[in-house]
Amino acid sequence: VRRRQEVHVVLGNESCDLDSTVSALALAHFLAQTSPAPGAAFVPVLNIPRADLALRTETTWLLRALGISSAALIFRDEIDLGELQGWGLLSLTLVDQHSLPGADAALEEAVVEVIDHRPLERDRAAPCRVTVAPVGSCATLVTERMAQGPPGALDRLAAALLHATILLDCINLSPAAGKVTPRDVACVELLEGRFPELPPRDEIFEALQAAKFDVSGLTTEQMLRKDLKVVSGEGDLVLAISGIYLKLEEFLLRPNLLQDLEAFCQAGGYAGLVAMSISYSQQQQPSRQLAVYSLQQSLRRTVCQALEESSTPPLQLQPLPSPWPCLAAYAQGNSLASRKKVLPLLRAAL
Repeated sequence: VRRRQEVHVVLGNESCDLDSTVSALALAHFLAQTSPAPGAAFVPVLNIPRADLALRTETTWLLRALGISSAALIFRDEIDLGELQGWGLLSLTLVDQHSLPGADAALEEAVVEVIDHRPLERDRAAPCRVTVAPVGSCATLVTERMAQGPPGALDRLAAALLHATILLDCINLSPAAGKVTPRDVACVELLEGRFPELPPRDEIFEALQAAKFDVSGLTTEQMLRKDLKVVSGEGDLVLAISGIYLKLEEFLLRPNLLQDLEAFCQAGGYAGLVAMSISYSQQQQPSRQLAVYSLQQSLRRTVCQALEESSTPPLQLQPLPSPWPCLAAYAQGNSLASRKKVLPLLRAAL
């Protein structure tokens, strides 16, 4: 601010999963090398408080494996984007998201570029640059962008980050998991072609998958925050959607679960919670279950009805026994309907 220096922030979404983190790190690195803006500072910002990094177990594993210290990273609670915006010094590139949540609405006018792999829910006026494609990983779109840059812009460290992320997001490029696209495969092959010393796919995927699903040391509250997204409805109605990395039956047996769910919703101002459980077979076939929790009966019914009756996509829900009337549990027959595909249903229901 004192130097009147432009700050160009690359910001992922609020769940700050590995895809958001690596997309922000790699793209900011690329922009810093290739941008014509004189004197601008290019800053990747992880969209969580620093204290929450420990919950992103796959991210901490990969950063440690590649020798990237968390001390070198900047987190959302360590930079005042509103102040930079107020001084007219902020430019924002959004990765792995294409619109900001309501709490950040004032920052929208600073957005100059969007890179995302979800369908656009709002149009962006020129001169904002928009890259949106239904690929398995946002890191694929960042890889394509960097591969078109000048020689050396895509270096070995960025390649290792991107390669690992695409493999994890696309379940080791397994067609059975329903996430991979030809563009994801092409980017993995491109990275391996340029950097033959990258670790074997199976090795890096299995290590990351094991780290991601290791929730043994987490409390229920940490487990719910580990991979959290929110959707908003009319007024101040907010619903939390948490990815859960163990079978729903195990999750429902956690001690004091009902009290923990209530405390989690109260602390976050959530009217309810949808917990989406996922596990994988040895053949990388996904198995999905979900639970809908709310003390508001009308909201719970609305959400359950929207999920049960959905045809785009059909979730093929089968009720499971629930220990409490305030929580509905289901087995999800359509295992290819990921949270990315369920979020628009919940947003419409609210």
